[in-house]
Amino acid sequence: MTSSLKTITACAVSTIVLLTLATPGFAQSQNVEPTRRDVAYDDDHASQRLDVYLAKSDKPTPAMIYIHGGGWRAGSKNNIPAWLKAFVADGQLSVVSVEYRFTDVAPHPAQVNDSLRAIQFVRQNAEKWNIDTKRLGVTGGSAGGHLSAYVALHDDDADPKSDDPVKRQSSRVACAVSFAGPTDWALLSTIDHRHPAYRQLIGYEPGTPAADLAAELIKDVSPISFASDDDPPIMQVHGDKDVVVPIEHAKNLHKKLESLGVKSELVVIPGGNHGVAGAGNSKRATAFVNQHLLSR
Repeated sequence: MTSSLKTITACAVSTIVLLTLATPGFAQSQNVEPTRRDVAYDDDHASQRLDVYLAKSDKPTPAMIYIHGGGWRAGSKNNIPAWLKAFVADGQLSVVSVEYRFTDVAPHPAQVNDSLRAIQFVRQNAEKWNIDTKRLGVTGGSAGGHLSAYVALHDDDADPKSDDPVKRQSSRVACAVSFAGPTDWALLSTIDHRHPAYRQLIGYEPGTPAADLAAELIKDVSPISFASDDDPPIMQVHGDKDVVVPIEHAKNLHKKLESLGVKSELVVIPGGNHGVAGAGNSKRATAFVNQHLLSR
């Protein structure tokens, strides 16, 4: 643990930490470019593409699947955070950056279905890409944080009887890091969520009263609904002044995972707003990936 980290409670195993606002310098990684661009992982829509950043290694490497943010209707896979580039540059792990269908194309569950399939597609191509299928992680910020938590907590989407070899692959991951990702749509009933994307994601017009949102959609879009005792380690990085995704989202999921005995770490950025979703505060995330992916 670096000197910038301070525990907020004195407990046997600290799972909530405070992290100062600091962006680590990864200048050496800025020239990392995709090994393969715009690889189609499905054929339903032109947006179902991914970029592959392969680490140079003599043996199969772990891989992080990166899912970008943008309110589920904007953003791009075309750039990955510096902390992930540094891993690639060092030859430690490969990165797969995923594009997915936006809500102007299709509402939930299109986005989570695309994310799950992308993970299955990576496994299908793992031998060709020199990737270790047992060491896949997922990360993203904001909407990408939601999708990362969702696929990490969701049951395995593998269908062993499918005619599609990709669908026969597991969608499970070994760990997840979510930066400022929403996790619990039930909070729309108790906390003001002014951003229109929450409702647009599940097919409603902005401003629709929370009481009018279908309960089954509220449950199905929320990663917290799928938490179970067999889930992988989860880290959440969240600013305590985030008004786009209130920190209660992270706190609720953290509490639920701890109650289930799942390894959960909540990193709180004092004074941090939704800019935390940009994944600049990544020192602790780097350590988390080292522990739960590289050291396995």
